[in-house]
Amino acid sequence: MTRTSLVGRLCLLAAPFPFLAALAACDATMPTSSKPAVAESAPAVVVDEDRSGPYATGRSLSFDATLLPLDPSPVKEVRLDASNRLIDLAPGIKYAAWTLGDSVPGPTVRARAGDKIRFSMTNRTNVTTPKLRIAAPMLHSMDFHSALGSPQDLFHSIGPGQTISFEFTPTYPGVFMYHCVTPPMVDHVASGMYGMMVVEPKGGWPTKVDREYVIIQGDFYAKPDPERRKADNLPVYVLDKDKALARTPTQVVFNGRFNGMVDKPLVARPGERIRLYVLNVGPGSGSSFHVVGSIFDRVWMGGNPANELRGLQTVDLGASSSAIVELTVPEKGDYIMVDHYFANASLGAIGLISVSDKVPPLGQPAEAPKAGAPAAPTGAAEPARTSVLMATHEHEPAGRIAKESPKPHSATLNDPEAAKGRLAFDSKCVLCHSMGGGNKVGPDLQGVTHRHPDAWLTKWLLETEKMQKSDPVARDLVTKYRMPMPNPGLKAVEVHDLLKYFHWSDQREGLAKN
Repeated sequence: MTRTSLVGRLCLLAAPFPFLAALAACDATMPTSSKPAVAESAPAVVVDEDRSGPYATGRSLSFDATLLPLDPSPVKEVRLDASNRLIDLAPGIKYAAWTLGDSVPGPTVRARAGDKIRFSMTNRTNVTTPKLRIAAPMLHSMDFHSALGSPQDLFHSIGPGQTISFEFTPTYPGVFMYHCVTPPMVDHVASGMYGMMVVEPKGGWPTKVDREYVIIQGDFYAKPDPERRKADNLPVYVLDKDKALARTPTQVVFNGRFNGMVDKPLVARPGERIRLYVLNVGPGSGSSFHVVGSIFDRVWMGGNPANELRGLQTVDLGASSSAIVELTVPEKGDYIMVDHYFANASLGAIGLISVSDKVPPLGQPAEAPKAGAPAAPTGAAEPARTSVLMATHEHEPAGRIAKESPKPHSATLNDPEAAKGRLAFDSKCVLCHSMGGGNKVGPDLQGVTHRHPDAWLTKWLLETEKMQKSDPVARDLVTKYRMPMPNPGLKAVEVHDLLKYFHWSDQREGLAKN
């Protein structure tokens, strides 16, 4: 297709939308000398196909926060099917997500500039599975921000039971978003239909690092299902379109789960250099990404080494904006990843990089956990699983959702009030307290209902400053931990739910450990 015909088609598409029409007109006047030569994309092919099997396949895919090494093949076969799936968005919240590749976010695609991407997607949104899928057949599509070609050809929508296939060659290095582009786009992105594509320079990155991780921030706008459906005795939540249009999220999360990287931190050894591939998908919130205890000594805006900044404390990212940040973790500790728009952090945009000399060096298998031991943190070596995930995403995938879902105890947390209490704990308490993991800044709260009556705990959480002045037990706690506890700002209903969660955990002898 010629440039003139492409602009003409864009103008026809944009006719009802003055802004797009103006954009097309401006593009037509740009000097051609400033534009790089680009390989034309092959036309898309659509066929009817009632497909089963894996929802995501390809040796260039990574299914969790650990970014796998580049597949050296110059041709990357990638399949990411559209699906519906109930995800554990937050404690007590089963969210009816729309997905690409059957996880939120979708698997990360890794390629090199100049590689050929052979992509295919089947629309499988008409599938229902008890406790996992609620059929919601509708049109879906795929837009790779790394691709150059006609949107009307490559990125058009397909219906349930159809498969679209197309090829493209990424030209620029960077960290790019992919997402469903079917209108209304805010609904599809806010429901979870997005992911990341990493495109390396042809000669590779100019620096060496010890570990590479993917951080994808996204907003959710959840409301209880009007049909009052449940899964595992918990209420199902669905997209609240009014909140999405008003840009008032109920959760803002890293890698698809509220505080998911607090439950399962990234890992590193003291002195290691880490590269984080950071993408803010929005669709309604900006991000001010920061890691407490470190400095970004090298930042490539958009993930392109040509756009280098040095010595940054935060990286500001609008919707669909990205960056690669490199940092060194100098010593043991938990380095806090946070959106410095703290309202977003309070809605779940928090994670940890847990740095310890007990973390095995990269490439060395972790010691097999003992029976009953907790799962390894995100980023720990799992060679047997990794070899499988490089090639295929299983039908009910052991991918990002499975790897970052709650610990086994959470599956039995089917008391809605206790689940809300866990959510309150994760958002207000988890950085200073644990449940069975030992003392942090404040005491371990495992067994707290055995140590204090509910009336005392309620007053302590609602009247914190007053209690620390007048109550002898509270004064002893301040003396022991060498600092006063700030008022957590809880409402009475949140305190009620927290106590339900504490009792739930204590009655099960500490199954709520974190």
